[in-house]
Amino acid sequence: MSHSPRTPNPAALDLNAPPIVKTIGQRSLIIGVIASVVALLLAFKNPNEFFRGYIISYIDWLGIALGSMVIVMIRHMTGGGWGTVIRRILGASMRTMPLLIVLFIPYAIFAVPRLYPWALWTVSPELITNPAIREHLDKHQFILHDYLTKNGFYIRAVIYFAIWFLLQYLLSKFSFEHNKPPFADKSARFKMVSAPGIILYALTITFAIIDWVMSFDPSWISTIYGLIFVAGQLITSLAFAIVIERILFKYEPMRSLLKPNYVHDHGNFMLAFTMVWAYFSFSQWLIIWSGNLPDEITWYFRRLHGGWEYMGLFLALFHFCVPFFILLFRPIKKNITKLVWVAVWMLIAHYVDLIWHVEPHFSETFTITLADLVLPFAMGGIWLWYFCRNLSSVPLVPVYDATAQDVLEPALD
Repeated sequence: MSHSPRTPNPAALDLNAPPIVKTIGQRSLIIGVIASVVALLLAFKNPNEFFRGYIISYIDWLGIALGSMVIVMIRHMTGGGWGTVIRRILGASMRTMPLLIVLFIPYAIFAVPRLYPWALWTVSPELITNPAIREHLDKHQFILHDYLTKNGFYIRAVIYFAIWFLLQYLLSKFSFEHNKPPFADKSARFKMVSAPGIILYALTITFAIIDWVMSFDPSWISTIYGLIFVAGQLITSLAFAIVIERILFKYEPMRSLLKPNYVHDHGNFMLAFTMVWAYFSFSQWLIIWSGNLPDEITWYFRRLHGGWEYMGLFLALFHFCVPFFILLFRPIKKNITKLVWVAVWMLIAHYVDLIWHVEPHFSETFTITLADLVLPFAMGGIWLWYFCRNLSSVPLVPVYDATAQDVLEPALD
């Protein structure tokens, strides 16, 4: 195969997204609007339950966008057709960042004073029902003045979103330049963004998770907590890309572009990310268990009692053990029709994982609210519409990227 770039013949292969993408976007928007109406009714009935479901769903969809951005940066650092064939799918995901910024605003305004103990402390300490948290805040009030403040929460959120938006903007801008001639290899520019971008992502998402999730219980801390979410975001973003590429595989040009070896690579990456998630999760549990300190075991104590232990067992089995075993088989990883079922399951399992992280803060006994079930469809329907809009606006492969010719040439011949 020749590796020198040649001018592609547009008549040989239409690289635009098939019409099904717009159809999916329109139907997703309808579902999102209907679910949003139901969600708003729930918000008026029980605002606290609504915002608990809101942050779970928000972190889930934000994770797909951010994880997609990270996988794009990994591809630019390593190269390979595995990343080229899903690069525009990942790019459409990360370009939903403007929508996600808008969706965070109502949570920041209305939910923070309701859900976070450190915010309640400054208004009505008696509203904090957990005595351990109330005692911790009373003993360590300097935390409320130095870090856990509303202004600090908002300022840090602005910094997180500014960094994420800038990274996806630069990656998208450079990628769009490959939609028209001349041929160019701009991998050096991509690497200049990707190398520090991966580090910035890891730092910002860690502090974001500390602010948005860990601070539900200011008396508990884990230095590896953010990395668990990093691994989860990589799993869900890749799983989402696999689902989309399976839908597109029914149509050109994906039918000609997607080869079994690329699918195999996607399966290998999913296996690796699943193992990383399990490693971080088990490491946190092992460190806290071996330390056996009262301030550290509260987080697991809640999640291993009151019915929550069954959800934890579910995650151990079906977020790691079963997918790990299935993904060991090469025939499954090379077949997109089989691999997509694993991807769909991982999307569901990760959402269960998010519920397990958030809901026990507010209920000692196993509780799944209606908001937890409705908001993923409300927020996700709108997010998917925006994603499909992004995906339809550009070719599925950057035609004039010299590093993409290994994927394009076999389809154009």
